[in-house]
Amino acid sequence: MSWFLAPQEAAGESPRVGLTAGKVLGNAHERNRIKRRMKEALRRHTDMLPTGCDLILHPRRTVLTIEFAKLEAEVVRILQQASAERKRGALHEPNSKHAL
Repeated sequence: MSWFLAPQEAAGESPRVGLTAGKVLGNAHERNRIKRRMKEALRRHTDMLPTGCDLILHPRRTVLTIEFAKLEAEVVRILQQASAERKRGALHEPNSKHAL
């Protein structure tokens, strides 16, 4: 699963999560199942979301068949990495010259 962080425009906003589920992941039924499983894994660990940024997740088709405990462990790993990246200051401020 790939992910990236984007700084939020307004300071002090609560963290947000975006999920992508394109047609390459399967038909509508499979995409909805992927999103439901991802949302549940994220719901259990909302306290780990990094503040001041948006976390965008790009799941793979394997989310359909992986054991939920493994999926949850992967989500926790991503949240830990995202928090560490946020604390390290790897994100550029929205008004800086380096922002995209």
